[in-house]
Amino acid sequence: MLHLLADILRNSILITGLVIVMMMLIESLNIESHGSLFNGLKKTRTGQIILSALLGSVPGCIGGFASVSLYTHRMISFGALIAMMIASSGDEAFMIVAMVPDKALMIFVLLFLIAVVCGFLTDFVADRIRPGKNGAEAALTDDIRCKQDFEIHEDVEKKRTFTWKRAVMFIGVLVFIAALVSGVLDHGHGTGIQEKNPGMINLLDEKWMQYLFAGLSVTLLVFLVFASDHYVEKHLWEHIVRKHLPTIFCWTFGVLLLVGFGMKYLDISGWISNNTALMILLAAAVGMIPESGPHMIFVTLYAGGIVPLPVLLASSISQDGHSSLPLLAESKKSFAAAKLINFAIALIAGYGSMLFC
Repeated sequence: MLHLLADILRNSILITGLVIVMMMLIESLNIESHGSLFNGLKKTRTGQIILSALLGSVPGCIGGFASVSLYTHRMISFGALIAMMIASSGDEAFMIVAMVPDKALMIFVLLFLIAVVCGFLTDFVADRIRPGKNGAEAALTDDIRCKQDFEIHEDVEKKRTFTWKRAVMFIGVLVFIAALVSGVLDHGHGTGIQEKNPGMINLLDEKWMQYLFAGLSVTLLVFLVFASDHYVEKHLWEHIVRKHLPTIFCWTFGVLLLVGFGMKYLDISGWISNNTALMILLAAAVGMIPESGPHMIFVTLYAGGIVPLPVLLASSISQDGHSSLPLLAESKKSFAAAKLINFAIALIAGYGSMLFC
């Protein structure tokens, strides 16, 4: 029991930390570019969808967190968000690389192509449901907690003092970087390639992704040192730390707690059968769970030749690991709508691919 609670708390801190630091990085980059970086993105629907699908294709959940952050700030469209969720396989991407390396690239490219097509189709429908909304405003829902775009104020005072708020954020990011590098927050979903080949460096392993993210977070430390008091206190502290951090952590911890105890007493593997059609439905349904873990059984079954590609395809499309958890905290309507759309696409792709597999 205590081990489960500790694991849930560790995962909640990891997810919340990744999301908050990602949001701070995005806001900082926007400030340093004087708004040009993301203003350009808002003007190109194609760029939003392709970028979001590429972020979703990054193994793990970091790319997904970035897309959710952009969506909640109305920088990318709802279709782009759908593209990320379809392309993302969460931690299961590591397992796919480890267990079926000869087919991993094919699976990821297929997911990316489906993601891009469905992203455009989603925005096409959204444009007709809500005419007059363009680009990042073409969303099907309106309950996003963060109602503002990234703001740029050219005329603010450039005063820089080392306030306690700046110090708290600096120390917090520094501790988070140390936790990523030391492995304190690891949740054990690497590819497993190192265990098979101890002398091999695998750049796709989750640990290397965390090293990369820790390196990127160093730029945030630099920004916290040199940014003006206005940006540090109004944009980072008031907007992100006070407004977003508590909500994201509470929702993440609550959902992981519910799923963790549910999975402890619910054996999904006991539902497995040799009926491909039923397995596709089951895979898509289990994919609705915003968690990395329950979906790994479908990767294992596919790698063992027990289920065909359509089952794994349905699972990969429907699920997105932890990526959608921050979305649940920020916009419950968007979360529900995106999950239902992904569920429908997973069924269509799964049953459709049965004609070719």
